[in-house]
Amino acid sequence: MSFSPDKARHALATADLVCSAAAVSAAVTRLAREISAALAESFPLVLCVMRGAVVFAGQLLPQLRFPLELDYLDVRRYSDTTRGGDIEWRVMPGTPVAGRTVLVLDDILDHGNTLAAIREKLLAAGASRVYYAVLTEKDIGRAKPVRADFVGLRLPDRYVFGYGMDVGGVWRNLAEIYALNEDQGSRIKDQAAKGEK
Repeated sequence: MSFSPDKARHALATADLVCSAAAVSAAVTRLAREISAALAESFPLVLCVMRGAVVFAGQLLPQLRFPLELDYLDVRRYSDTTRGGDIEWRVMPGTPVAGRTVLVLDDILDHGNTLAAIREKLLAAGASRVYYAVLTEKDIGRAKPVRADFVGLRLPDRYVFGYGMDVGGVWRNLAEIYALNEDQGSRIKDQAAKGEK
């Protein structure tokens, strides 16, 4: 579901601020320290999950002061809905992963199905170890099929956007993280289920 500019402005105006820009920046800096302590000697292959992790990766990578290789993968789960959807593999990394320590960067660990599928695919391709660094992890109140090794921020179980995460295809460019208000989140989910825009 793509938002018009007016609908995008309304979504932001009625959303709740969940994490300030300062809190997000501090979390990225803390993650850089934790990742450096754990992986500085491993010459990892860092994979950015497109598109959501682009902002996160762009802020994190300059703070990792050790040799690494960078590539990306493009896996979509949410399609045009706010929840669910099938996993679609669009691009696998061009850099071979066999025998490598791999660090996957993603914007959010929600239910964990996407990251679990990525792990399976990378291990099947021969990665020796797969680590996950996520900017955010949503507290959903139940077990997930995968755990992140590095987590920046914990979020409530609401539809969130900003800092790489989108709502209706927009607002990835925000420095803060917002959550749709409950009524708006329910309406968007219902519209998506009906195929409305």
